[in-house]
Amino acid sequence: MLRKLLLVGVIVLLPGAARAASPVTSGGPRVGVSITPDQFVFGGQLTLREFAPDWSFAPNLELGVGDHATVIAPNFDVLYRLRLSGSDWRPYVGGGLGLAFVSVDLPYPYRDHSDTEVGLNVVLGFTVPTNGGNLWFTEMRLGIADLPDLKIVGGFNFKM
Repeated sequence: MLRKLLLVGVIVLLPGAARAASPVTSGGPRVGVSITPDQFVFGGQLTLREFAPDWSFAPNLELGVGDHATVIAPNFDVLYRLRLSGSDWRPYVGGGLGLAFVSVDLPYPYRDHSDTEVGLNVVLGFTVPTNGGNLWFTEMRLGIADLPDLKIVGGFNFKM
């Protein structure tokens, strides 16, 4: 009987413990534009628990369409959030590794072209909290090497 009670207790408490142990603190959609290639960009991102004061890992995945190309771009960013005295706004700076899986649709008689690009991103942005504790954000992303030259995106992070 005691074993059954312990088993039921573990089963009941396990989802709460798993949620408490989850490294994800927020996540949500992102949307914007990129330059070179000129594209509409949309996707999603996660924010993981801080690994040091004001430092977090923020991976995201973006899909870019337009300019006769499709780009799928996973980005692995590390962000440092600054504190402004007397303000809830939190500017941030950061950067990280970016990949770009590019598929270019060329007109006939040429063949379509696909490529995988690797580079670095430099990220500048800010977050603004809502009354519910969620965050609006806007950021500018500069690509170094073979990544899109400039992206301007915004979105929403829901607390998890």
